[in-house]
Amino acid sequence: MQFQQLQYFVAVAETRHFTRAAELVHVAQPSLSQQIKALERELGADLFLRARGNITLTDAGEALLPLARRILADTDTARHEVQELVQLRRGRVRLGATPSLCTGLLPDVLRAFHDRYPGIRLLIEEGGSHDLVRGLARGALDLALVVLPLPSPAPALSTVELLREDLVVVSSPESPAPGRGGSEVGIGELAGERLVMFRHGYDLRELTVAACRSAGFEPDFAVEGGEMDAVLGFVRAGLGVAVVPRMVATRAGHGLRVTPLARPGLHRTIALAHRSDVAPPRAARELQRMLLER
Repeated sequence: MQFQQLQYFVAVAETRHFTRAAELVHVAQPSLSQQIKALERELGADLFLRARGNITLTDAGEALLPLARRILADTDTARHEVQELVQLRRGRVRLGATPSLCTGLLPDVLRAFHDRYPGIRLLIEEGGSHDLVRGLARGALDLALVVLPLPSPAPALSTVELLREDLVVVSSPESPAPGRGGSEVGIGELAGERLVMFRHGYDLRELTVAACRSAGFEPDFAVEGGEMDAVLGFVRAGLGVAVVPRMVATRAGHGLRVTPLARPGLHRTIALAHRSDVAPPRAARELQRMLLER
């Protein structure tokens, strides 16, 4: 008994027509008929009653059909499981993240993932949450680290909260401390500071500007339009202060003064997102697990 014969048998049983069954499994009809006859000889029983224009199952065919379907399903499962294992030896993961997360959160996790799965290529796309959501929607990304709440309207995405991160103020140690020079600085005290501001579309820009306006003032930009590394460099040069995630400020270290924001402070919620209508590849799911367990 051959796997291919069972495949042909199920196709005939479901279509009740030899020609249509042959088209379904992409084989010539005479070849399919020969394989069905060979299967019947092997089993010692007819599987079909072949009346002109009317194909029905015999009792033997009725008994074989659920068993054949189960064998074919088990074969598909085995093939899928093997392919999933192969995907962890080679393949790729397309991950989107905001630049601040690429600087702060990802390096350690990606190093651990690469050590465990060295054959997997990691393709990283930096961008704001708006851009990353669009990348997920068009299938250009498997996973994305985005800032909640998601931009509206957003496509159907599954999200799971990853972390809630404090924001802090960074400044040059060679410049006066921000605000009143204390151990903390309130958002309102930034009214007297010149800010180094991120480009449009950057989540941190929108969050900072909204907080300043809520405190009753319009922020004064010394420089604007940069990515994370540029902003930190401009702050080190003494051009102004910036509001950045604590994780980034801690990693950036040298050449920066870090001042916490006074209560209630500013925070952002980071989530891991993927399309809800498409399951991520096995390698992407493994990276997702490592991010959630970090």
